[in-house]
Amino acid sequence: MSINPARPNPAVMEFLLSRRSRPAKTLKTPVPDRAALMPMLEAAARSPDHGKLEPWRFVVLERDALQRLAVVAATVAGAAGADAERIEKAVAQFRDGNLAVAVIESPVITDKFPPVEQTYSAGAACLALLNAALASGWGANWLSGWISHDPDFCATALNMTPQEKIAGFIHIGTEGATPPDRPRPDLERIVTWQSA
Repeated sequence: MSINPARPNPAVMEFLLSRRSRPAKTLKTPVPDRAALMPMLEAAARSPDHGKLEPWRFVVLERDALQRLAVVAATVAGAAGADAERIEKAVAQFRDGNLAVAVIESPVITDKFPPVEQTYSAGAACLALLNAALASGWGANWLSGWISHDPDFCATALNMTPQEKIAGFIHIGTEGATPPDRPRPDLERIVTWQSA
């Protein structure tokens, strides 16, 4: 006899099975104000977090802050000798954005929990924020790019410490265009079952 004590939530499953990120370059104004954004951040802060370490923090980047980051990205990319295409790619997500949240992995030094688990938790916070934005009716996209891993950019743009890393920039706004769905993984290829 199979016992299922769970209480299904079909609406949530329907959302998860149909969720689709929106390209950041198609996100327009209006964007959520602080009151609208706070429940999304609260949802992201409920991410799995082994040891209750809270190994992440959020930096909300409004339009003027994104413009400042675009200038920093151009400066850092130029100093690194990047070609024009690479510089443009580094700059565009900030220059063209209206609201983004930087999810910063801020590890806690401990012998009890491996650092990689804190990295996974920061990634979970990115996905939770992305899904919270989509579930709230906004368009959203999770971006990173090479510039987000550049130590000079991280220190200059976001005043990050050397041990911190950018897990992602979650861009949020009004959907400008609905993209077609993309091919999804073939479960027959990636799922195996073990019963003993």
